[in-house]
Amino acid sequence: MNEEKNSALCCPICGAVDSPLVVEVTEMPVHCHLLWPERSAAMDVPRGVICLRYCRYCQHIYNQAFDPNLMAYSQEYDNSLHFSPRFQKYAYALAEKLVQRYELQGKRIVEIGSGKGDFLTMLCRLGGATGIGFDPSYEPDPDHQDENVTFIQDFFSDKYANDLEADFICCRHVLEHIEQPESFVQMIRRTMGKQRDVTIFFEVPNSLHTIHSLAIWDIIYEHFSYFSPQSLGHLFRQNGFTIIDIAETFGGQFLTLEAQSNGVNARRKAWENSPNFLYDLEVEVATFAINHRRKVSAWQQHLEQLADMGKKAVVWGAGSKGVTYLNLLQGFGNIQYVVDINPRKQGMFVTSSGQEIVSPDFLLTYKPDVVILLNANYKEEIAGVLNRMNLTSEIMLA
Repeated sequence: MNEEKNSALCCPICGAVDSPLVVEVTEMPVHCHLLWPERSAAMDVPRGVICLRYCRYCQHIYNQAFDPNLMAYSQEYDNSLHFSPRFQKYAYALAEKLVQRYELQGKRIVEIGSGKGDFLTMLCRLGGATGIGFDPSYEPDPDHQDENVTFIQDFFSDKYANDLEADFICCRHVLEHIEQPESFVQMIRRTMGKQRDVTIFFEVPNSLHTIHSLAIWDIIYEHFSYFSPQSLGHLFRQNGFTIIDIAETFGGQFLTLEAQSNGVNARRKAWENSPNFLYDLEVEVATFAINHRRKVSAWQQHLEQLADMGKKAVVWGAGSKGVTYLNLLQGFGNIQYVVDINPRKQGMFVTSSGQEIVSPDFLLTYKPDVVILLNANYKEEIAGVLNRMNLTSEIMLA
């Protein structure tokens, strides 16, 4: 029993056992991005415990209570952000940079965890490249077919690795879901085999932003890992990669890593000496649980005050932040609707908390007094939508 306990406390990145508790949250839905056509089904879902621990040695944060057996990714899973003009702009600029930096014109691109295929298709069109994407949640869309891009509705695994050749391997917002990140990265390394100058690109949420900005809505059961620049770099260095760059992107909310399987032509940057990346999380991690409770309590009071004043509030965004917010604050206030611009989500219901997901046009008749926004990156975009509809709803940033 003691051996099992000690094993659970080992950092999955560096193996250190000095991992104090950060925060514990119970009764959270294990999936944020599953779509439910009926409220009763949405509310009757598996729930789990999030028990975050912090490694003092590599600054990695991970969910000790994570159970991979609860994870089920299918075509009903939808975490696409590409319906947002703000996110499209970010994704396009990122794809353009990667195509130019790594001269992907005419190359072979593999994306692991390609979702609905938006980013891989964009990369291939910008570079005139061919692509293969792996994701069990992929759904064929006749209106967005590209003869140069193939999708396999499956998880990437060793069974595909032997016959796969790639010049560029992309993996965005997947690594944080993997219970054994080192084994996953080792599999990527085996896929590359003896190929020279294969470049990999990974993108994950940035735990520095979560802790420093008290972005508590980013903590979800689906994420086993919360990477810092140090833990992300350590993971890839110890598994045979030369890091080209690690950077904070999307307003500091994401970390990106570029690396190669050898040191040839690697444009290594001094990211390890950046003051932002040397930021000491120890003090803030120690008080995170207290600040987490205070923020939840403050929003419980906000919602009750709005209800007492007879004001109608909606949440904008049925993504992971919105789902976490609604579940942590379930039973407070009277939020009945969540707005989302993704048409695949409209008419569905939020997992566990059960709110109906509606289109922005719904607000023309509902006329909410308050729109609660979980991500400051989208404030200008949403304010523009409200202005075009001549709505004077107050935007409250959570």
